[in-house]
Amino acid sequence: MDPETAILETEEAMEKAVEYLHHEFATVRTGKASPSLVENIDVHVHSYGSTMKLKQLAMITAPEARLLEVKVFDPATTQDVERAIRESRLGLNPAAAGISLRIPIPELSEERRIQMVKLIKQIAEEGKVRVRSARKEGMDAAKKMKADNLLTEDGQKDHEAEVQKLTDKYVKIVDELVVAKEKEVMKV
Repeated sequence: MDPETAILETEEAMEKAVEYLHHEFATVRTGKASPSLVENIDVHVHSYGSTMKLKQLAMITAPEARLLEVKVFDPATTQDVERAIRESRLGLNPAAAGISLRIPIPELSEERRIQMVKLIKQIAEEGKVRVRSARKEGMDAAKKMKADNLLTEDGQKDHEAEVQKLTDKYVKIVDELVVAKEKEVMKV
């Protein structure tokens, strides 16, 4: 592995950590209905004997600002979908209406908003752990390239400085995402 490839791989891993955060933040409830809020809920379907994502089992729409509608493709899965939504950490209470489920999105109380902010910070910490893990792999790659005589001692230090620069950049992006999401959740 050459130094440029190692830096590119490190940056790619850090970009994936930020993508993970975007994905996870989309599932944090902010008080307005969005299909992304529930689409990745894992649903254990007894009749299929497997676990699937909700978006694979149903069409999810937001007909109103505070209402989600989930139309299951197979009516036999309605109860499994309803149970999975109730048991998710979102605190939603779906109501069955034939083959579809109507999910009212209640306005968040102050206490619930504070809980959501804690959840956001917890998710952000997971993202930072991923960035730090990519940093460690980048630093280890520099040591390995030095041991293989692909880098000089100064080259190793330059490589490590570049990895640290990337780490600082992506940790800053994570912090900015947290501030933006926290502001969105606390907005009444």
